[in-house]
Amino acid sequence: MVQLGRHYGRGPASLAEIAAEEDLPRAYLEQLVMSLREAGLVTSTRGARGGYQLARPPEETPIVEVLRALEGPIAPMVCATDDPEHGLLCDRTSSCTVNLLWVRIRDAITGALASMTLADLVPSRAAILARATSTAVILDPPSQPNASSGVLTRS
Repeated sequence: MVQLGRHYGRGPASLAEIAAEEDLPRAYLEQLVMSLREAGLVTSTRGARGGYQLARPPEETPIVEVLRALEGPIAPMVCATDDPEHGLLCDRTSSCTVNLLWVRIRDAITGALASMTLADLVPSRAAILARATSTAVILDPPSQPNASSGVLTRS
C-alpha cells in the first residue's frame, strides 16, 4: 500500500514494479491485492499499462482499514475482538477477569491505527530527495584513555 501511495496520481502500478520495490514474491502480492480489492481499498486496471492503484487518496485511507482488510479483526486476544462473529469463540468473556484489559489494549491499538492514514507512511518527495542526496557525517575520532591517569582525553 505504501508503494501505491507513492505512485498515487500517476496511474496504475504493476505487481512486478511493487514486487521489485518491496522485494516480495509476486504470488504473495497477488493474495494481498485480492483482499485489498475486496475491501475497496484498491482498484485494478487490465492491459499492457494496467496494474493497481489506490481507490482513494492516501490522506483518505486509514491504516486501520488496511490492516483489517489484510489481517481481519484487530484483537490482542480472541475475547477482545470487535468482530461479533469471532467474539463467540470464548464462552468466558462475561466472567473473565482480564477481558477489560484486552478490550482496552484493543481500543488503544485501534485508536492509534485509526489516527494514521497511508499518507503518514508515504515519505514526501522532499524527504526522499534529502535521503538520496545526504552526505556522510564525519565524526571526531573516538576518545582514547590517557594511559597515566585512566581519564578519557581527545587526541
